[in-house]
Amino acid sequence: MYAFGLCIDQQYLVPGLAALSGLADGLAPATRRNAAVRVLTLDLTPGQALLLSDFAKRVGFGSFDLRHSSPLRTSRMADASYITVTTYLRFEFTPEFVRRPYLIYVDADVLVRGDLTDPLGSLGPYETGAVRDEFNPAVGECPALPGAAERWPHLRGRPYFNAGVLWAHTAHMPRIRRGVEQALIHARRHILHNDQDALNLWLLRSGHVRPVAAGLNRFEVGRFLERGNWVRRVVTRPPKSDPSAALVHFVGPKKPWQADCPVTEDVVEYRQHLARTLRHVRRLGAVGAEPVGAR
Repeated sequence: MYAFGLCIDQQYLVPGLAALSGLADGLAPATRRNAAVRVLTLDLTPGQALLLSDFAKRVGFGSFDLRHSSPLRTSRMADASYITVTTYLRFEFTPEFVRRPYLIYVDADVLVRGDLTDPLGSLGPYETGAVRDEFNPAVGECPALPGAAERWPHLRGRPYFNAGVLWAHTAHMPRIRRGVEQALIHARRHILHNDQDALNLWLLRSGHVRPVAAGLNRFEVGRFLERGNWVRRVVTRPPKSDPSAALVHFVGPKKPWQADCPVTEDVVEYRQHLARTLRHVRRLGAVGAEPVGAR
């Protein structure tokens, strides 16, 4: 019925394993056996690919596949401070590779606490499900898509979505890829947040977006309070842990597996989950898999 899609490079191998473990925990065992995992990578070695495959089977997924891929030739890294071109691989999932009607794409820097499949039931034809971005909620009212509201005034105030979790018809993925590519070609000056801005330009043009509940891609904002109170001005909710969120997304350069990451409730919870994941990994004999730094 559906596959979880992740894009993992060597620097994100261990966070990717933690994300896989959380996705498995969010499903009942029987449901997990019917779910698939699909991974795209630029640089994982055969041994690392085998580790992911073995781990996916160990946590109960019934199907796993991994493919080396290249990003769009038109990819533009406007902000490469902590993100690499691997981020563009999210548009390279194809029906032939996924082999499931639906794809749930998930970033690797997340803590999954629950079932992420519910939005598939309300996804209309050609629609892409996404959660509104907590730091960039509207076009022309945030740093994202610089200059777009001035060039196209009718876009001002339109919702802007985070690309960290996406729900899509797998057959629609080539159309999304073409739309993103056209945005990168014809609107490059409006690209700030890399592939996410390109995706939003296509969503704004096509109108094929299904807003998804915030709890399925909730930002962990406590870390940012260490650098000032700007979060309180941007986020419309109390800047604290949301225990009801099914997924916590650790956006920004400070990641919870890094030693210098500010310690918040969600960071503590992530590290506990990561420790459990690594115990599973070590039982597979992969004793060399340890936390790594952010890209």
